[in-house]
Amino acid sequence: MSTNPEVVICGAGAAGLALAIELARRGVGFRLLEQRQQPFHGSRGKGIQPRSQEIFEDMGMVDRLFAAGGPYPVSRLHRDDGGHVDSAVIAGGAATPAEPYRGPLMVPQFRTEQVMRERLAELGGQVEFGHALSGFEHDAEGVTARIATPGGEQTVRSGYLVGTDGGRSFVRQALGIDFPGKTLGMRAVVADLELTGLPRDAWHNFHEDDMARRISLCPLMGTGLFQLQAPIPLEGEVDLSIEGLGMMVRERTGREDLVIHDVRWASAYGMSARLADRYRDGRVFLAGDAAHTHPPTGGQGLNTSVQDAYNLGWKLAAVLRGAPASLLDSYEQERRPIAAGMLGLATKLLDNAKRGDNRRGREVQQLDLGYPDSPLSLPSAPRRGAVMPGDRAPDAPMRGAGGQARRLFDLLRGTHWTLLGHQVDREIAPARAGLQVHVIGNGGELHDADKHFATAYGLLEGQWCLVRPDGYVAAIVGPDRIDALTRHFDAVMAQGA
Repeated sequence: MSTNPEVVICGAGAAGLALAIELARRGVGFRLLEQRQQPFHGSRGKGIQPRSQEIFEDMGMVDRLFAAGGPYPVSRLHRDDGGHVDSAVIAGGAATPAEPYRGPLMVPQFRTEQVMRERLAELGGQVEFGHALSGFEHDAEGVTARIATPGGEQTVRSGYLVGTDGGRSFVRQALGIDFPGKTLGMRAVVADLELTGLPRDAWHNFHEDDMARRISLCPLMGTGLFQLQAPIPLEGEVDLSIEGLGMMVRERTGREDLVIHDVRWASAYGMSARLADRYRDGRVFLAGDAAHTHPPTGGQGLNTSVQDAYNLGWKLAAVLRGAPASLLDSYEQERRPIAAGMLGLATKLLDNAKRGDNRRGREVQQLDLGYPDSPLSLPSAPRRGAVMPGDRAPDAPMRGAGGQARRLFDLLRGTHWTLLGHQVDREIAPARAGLQVHVIGNGGELHDADKHFATAYGLLEGQWCLVRPDGYVAAIVGPDRIDALTRHFDAVMAQGA
């Protein structure tokens, strides 16, 4: 813990933890504040989409998350006659060389955040529970933050402040940033329960065509719990006790054999879709639910929040280490359009769910999201069917020159930029701090024997591909434009100037 850190993070949910991990990986001093006295113990979010799985692999904890959770079960619609119909509502598929993760992973939010805290501790960081941001002032040089702690108020000076403090964000409200949007005319209960009477091989749904009686009970993978979800009237009190929720389950399922033994966590909430007018005010940023709030349909929220932090973290670290401050402008330019699209998708899926259609397609996996219009993407001529600047960088199994198996993701993993050359003269590659160069093909250290790299990237002989630290393509050039690629990298990172 640093008394005067380089970054103060307000809120230690998934977004705040992801940002702290990214800063810790890069040796940036930070303080991660959480006003709660202890970790959040509910499972408001439970789906980790394929793109987030790739990010968690880069962070060094994807295998732990798979061990902590499991795949989504089939959806089981129970009929009034006692029968049922099973269906797979979430599109997935077998892994491919370019996309090693193709289906959502179910991990209760409290387990996801536990794994993230463990990873943060390995990197030398920690959450300061019982520490609340009580006020701040910011100027051209930094931020002065006041922190209410169990031992009294502290005042700290930092380079930047990031609000990852949820939909009711203190940071956003203190900045006076508008949070326009709309309520969606739906209120629901979500609860984590110990329940007997249902098998754990399916996500159980009852009365999907009747909003007054609809209820779902989903086994939370990696635990012995079920998650209850049910729409409720827009007005009125809701009994969230064992007795109250037990009565709801019996009335809505028509079954007396379903027994709730414990309620670990429960919440009644109204659904809304809102997007902050801006993500930044000087040296203060918003990320996660502080910048966007949404209905839970489609499992987009936690994933979008983590990816906000993944985008912002490397940029903050780079600027603190000498990159131009203008690099931080790209955070809102890249992430706000993504959030706007996510809100539209989640709202559309909610409308479909009201009609009993709970199907999910590739659009929720977030593998196709990118930043083609970003100032960090060097413009390129169209490349039909091939990767373009701004796209997610695919994986590709290859062989090292010594014959060992290599994955491209293994080369991209870490905090560096990566320059990939296909059948190139390595001598013309720029030598820069924070840039790793790999040559694929004849004379290179990597061999694309099965053409997985060629298929995924479509590089011609002599072409180069520059990949950002967060796994997105920044540039694709031929040998005659390597100087343009070098100038682009230098302009972003202030190298070689």
